[in-house]
Amino acid sequence: MSGPDPDTLHEACTWLSARDTALARAFEGIGVPQWRVGAPDYAVIARMIAFQQITTKAAASIWGRVETALGEVCTDAVLGADEETLRACGLSRPKIRHLRSIADAIHTGALDLARVHGADMEAARKELVAVKGIGPWTADLFLLSCGRLDAFPQGDVGLMESYRLLSEAEARHEAKAFTALADAWRPYRGVAAHLLWGWINAEREKAYAADGGGRA
Repeated sequence: MSGPDPDTLHEACTWLSARDTALARAFEGIGVPQWRVGAPDYAVIARMIAFQQITTKAAASIWGRVETALGEVCTDAVLGADEETLRACGLSRPKIRHLRSIADAIHTGALDLARVHGADMEAARKELVAVKGIGPWTADLFLLSCGRLDAFPQGDVGLMESYRLLSEAEARHEAKAFTALADAWRPYRGVAAHLLWGWINAEREKAYAADGGGRA
């Protein structure tokens, strides 16, 4: 699966740059950002759940063990695995409950990811957040992975910190204020998110390289 085409992204980045100087700096720094694309399936949501509220390094290690234990991360595999197996991978009990709740919703038809992928933004988000275990942030992140140009993961700390640095502010916006600020980026809030992620990740990579790749 591929993300939005480069011409569309370039047009959106140019549009955003004309309306926000911080986004203009990000676009100048990294160009058209690489889109975080994923297939509209259970494994993508499951991975998002696994990565929540822990470091990327720790989450990647846990996810690797999950893939090894299950062979394929799918609804049948998660519902068929006992809790001890999933706990041994490093998943917390709440995350296991969420993974199973989402898998069960797909099995019963309460959640149809193909339907979500084809629905308009409001209907798609409503169907996702109706499932226990899928909050607004996860729903919007999933919709972004499906290529939705205006999906926006509200309260994402990485986005708020990137914007703070780009705007040279002393403090980050509060989540509510940042969401309100992002309204000016419609209908390309998802593109703005990718600009902000892309820029801060590039800056971190520069800092890591300057530090000799993490050597003391």
